[in-house]
Amino acid sequence: MPIPNAAEWELKAQRINTTALTTLFHIEPSPRAVKIVSQILLPLYGWDHKEAGGKYPADEKSFRQTINALKRTDRGFGIDFNQDERKVEISFDAAAVSSDHSDWLDSVDHRINLEELVPKPYWGFDDLAYKAGTKLLNCFYITADVKRIDGIEHFHYQDIFVLQKFSPDKFIDAISKGLILIDFDARTRHNHGTKFRMRKNALPQLYEIVTNA
Repeated sequence: MPIPNAAEWELKAQRINTTALTTLFHIEPSPRAVKIVSQILLPLYGWDHKEAGGKYPADEKSFRQTINALKRTDRGFGIDFNQDERKVEISFDAAAVSSDHSDWLDSVDHRINLEELVPKPYWGFDDLAYKAGTKLLNCFYITADVKRIDGIEHFHYQDIFVLQKFSPDKFIDAISKGLILIDFDARTRHNHGTKFRMRKNALPQLYEIVTNA
């Protein structure tokens, strides 16, 4: 059956028993002119890629971090909220780095220092609201149980939600609650892109109107 104004709706489905994060969209941090991932994070804070000297050249570095606002990663990266300037920022705290990464921390100190990132990678609240809003304006959200029988996946649909009026404020709040994470995935010779990713069942919390169909 045709859906009126279909261009304004998204259809999203999720497995009930999954713990995987859902990618919402890709968006590189500002300041864009600095090319902050390839010019700062990788060369100054990156570490040896696990396949350096094998699949990749010996000097291949990696910067892969999935960062949330509730707890810093074991390499000291976290999310700050600059309310005055309306920015979501990535920050670095050397004191939060795990002892497992002491050699890497020494290398960072040698390459630059152990102070805060300068400049901080950031996304403006308004830029995030626009990007998310164009992707998630209104949405049908379906959850399904999955069972494999004779090697074939079978889906049992459990709930269908109609999500309307995406809320920019709820989106920023979801980041602060650790429901939406920021994922860097770059290596020396290829940046796979910076992604905003969502935890299971968080999508309905981004809308003003949620109807269980």
